Amino acid sequence: MSAQESGRDRRVTIRELLEMKRRGERIAVLTAYDFLFARLVDEAGADIVLVGDSLGQVVLGFDSTLPVTLDDMIRHGAAVRRGVRRGLVVVDLPFMTFQVSAEDTLRNAGRIMKETGAAAVKLEGGDEKAAEHVRAVVRAGIPVMGHIGLTPQSVHALGYRVQGRDEANADRLRAEARRLEEAGCFAIVLELVPSVLAADITRALTIPTIGIGAGPDTDGQVLVLPDMLGLNEGFAPRFLRHFANLAEETRRGLAAYISEVRGGTYPDADHSF
Repeated sequence: MSAQESGRDRRVTIRELLEMKRRGERIAVLTAYDFLFARLVDEAGADIVLVGDSLGQVVLGFDSTLPVTLDDMIRHGAAVRRGVRRGLVVVDLPFMTFQVSAEDTLRNAGRIMKETGAAAVKLEGGDEKAAEHVRAVVRAGIPVMGHIGLTPQSVHALGYRVQGRDEANADRLRAEARRLEEAGCFAIVLELVPSVLAADITRALTIPTIGIGAGPDTDGQVLVLPDMLGLNEGFAPRFLRHFANLAEETRRGLAAYISEVRGGTYPDADHSF
């Protein structure tokens, strides 16, 4: 039975995700940041619900993920976990909570797991230091999702552009993916990576790859929820498709409410005690 076919009261497991890759079944991943949207995402059947540090931009109004704190991630992660009955909840480790030492990484990952009830954490980067920190967390029994390619916490160093276009950087990303798999990651996000390279990395790994701006041949896809619902109108990268237009629908609802309040038609007798 696939994760899509599993019962509403049975949670998706890492073992199921690995089996989905083996069978060639695509893994659907979405972000969520609060209880109500998490519940909707889960009811729709998302296999993984990612509490991304992208909440810095789409929830808190920052211009990057860098100001997001561990307490922010824990607060939103706990809210999402309360709304999810089936999907595997993964919470990002934010900037400077895993870059300093393996001990810090383990301590902060432990706080996320203990205080949110999430099933796993995600961290960015695939160099030797990142792999060392992944190993420390995995040894403690905490599942880790990796993230390579464009890593938003390194936006000032990398810029917001496709990674791995030249052969040297493509080889670096291949090596990072192998390194993270060997360190114990159960899946890896590939962000803004050429589709041919993403397909190559996906074929080389036994763990699932989750693409965002990485073409159609990864094992799964992830999008930021407000982006794909058309709420974040100022953000329109090439890889993004709007699957709804909630900004326009929200404007209509808000305008109707304000008009009726000002016109004295709401509340009426049907909406009064």
